Amino acid sequence: MNKRKNIFRILSLTVAALMIASMAACAGNKNNTEATEAAQTASADSATVSETAAATQETAKKLTEADITINETIDNSADSEHAITADGQTASYKNTKVTKTGDSNSGDEADFYGDNAAIFATNGASLDLSEMVVKTDGTHANAVFSYGEGTTVNISDSYIETSGNCSGGLMTTGGGTMNASNLTINTSGNSSAAIRSDRGGGTVNVDGGSYTTSGTGSPVIYSTADITVSNAEMTSTASQGVVVEGKNSVTLNNVTLNADNNKKNSNKSEWYQAVMIYQSMSGDAAQGTSSFTMNGGTLENQNGDIFFVNNTATDISLNNAAIVNNDADGVFLRAAAAGWGSDGSNGGQVNLNATNQTINGDMIVDDISVLNLYLKDGSTFNGAINSDGASGDVYVELSGGSKWVLTGDSYITSLTCDKDSIDLNGHKLYVNGVEYTAGTATDGSAIEFKVSSSSGHGNGGTPPDGGHDGGGTPPAKPND
Repeated sequence: MNKRKNIFRILSLTVAALMIASMAACAGNKNNTEATEAAQTASADSATVSETAAATQETAKKLTEADITINETIDNSADSEHAITADGQTASYKNTKVTKTGDSNSGDEADFYGDNAAIFATNGASLDLSEMVVKTDGTHANAVFSYGEGTTVNISDSYIETSGNCSGGLMTTGGGTMNASNLTINTSGNSSAAIRSDRGGGTVNVDGGSYTTSGTGSPVIYSTADITVSNAEMTSTASQGVVVEGKNSVTLNNVTLNADNNKKNSNKSEWYQAVMIYQSMSGDAAQGTSSFTMNGGTLENQNGDIFFVNNTATDISLNNAAIVNNDADGVFLRAAAAGWGSDGSNGGQVNLNATNQTINGDMIVDDISVLNLYLKDGSTFNGAINSDGASGDVYVELSGGSKWVLTGDSYITSLTCDKDSIDLNGHKLYVNGVEYTAGTATDGSAIEFKVSSSSGHGNGGTPPDGGHDGGGTPPAKPND
């Protein structure tokens, strides 16, 4: 595990170096010698990144079913039942294979309360699982489910596979706790996130392992909880990599995320993205300020934008993460209205904090959205903001030797910077309608958010990815 962590760190640093070198080459009109050296460095770094990625694939072997010794098999094929239940008790299972077929009689009861899950813990239970194989083939057949405050599931060194629709790998609701380490999770159904939560949320901690989704509307993480993932590999082949709904959070520490969002699970938005942060108004997540944090690691996007924020307020914090968008038409951040929420008040409100961070790509903030961009501790932003003209309110603050290198004309509302923080690079920057003069220090003010803290009910809408099919008032908790 330590060897894999070191490889991830090397990959992060080398990709970041490649980005910096590329930006230096783009700014080379001022110094041709520096541009040539930067191009040569970029070429060398590209080869290093390829070699490191190959080494990572070779050494970071995914846990397979064949790697686990099985001493017991537990099967269940009945609709709305469980193969293993821990109800208010302490229990443990090891070297056990669990298979679950059959469907739930109610999608909401399955998504909210654990109906039809293969392994289910509730009523303050403490359930320890190690060296398990868990396979489900049914609709709303989540693999491992923790429900309710005081309930804790600990699972390690295990293989999980789900093939039905609405069947997550790890599922946490109602304030439960899920602790996982060194898992391989593969889901292939629609709306089947590998790491998933729903109404009532909870706390999820994941360390190590490999998490892959291939179904439509199946991000690796769908969060209506507080979810932290560290030292893991995450891959989505049809959906976003991460979705955060409402007043909840996702933190990624030294994670490798590859996202290819290429299939729509909803007609409410025209854009594709790696990370979506929104409020569906279905009642599954409280309204308020959400958060997405990425410390180190890599995020590689294949299609569309990196971040999309809609109908909610959020704090995005990036600290020395290598972020690459392979879609030349995609932007780094889009804060905009879409099909969720009430027209005229459903834009995105974003605090984007970048620390020792390189950002490549434009940012678009529509006329009902807000962006406060804080570039700190030597961060570099190579891009334009609202290059098509003034739109939403945007504040940019640069400190600690950070730089903004414009790649197009930009329109913002307010600016705080030192005299050498802005490189116009042949373009124009307008601050509240006035053209910025190169070499000028300015002192502006951040934009205040309008944040609601209600329950999230109203103006219903179906979550686009990984959420349950429905909304509104939940049913009563079923009798177990």
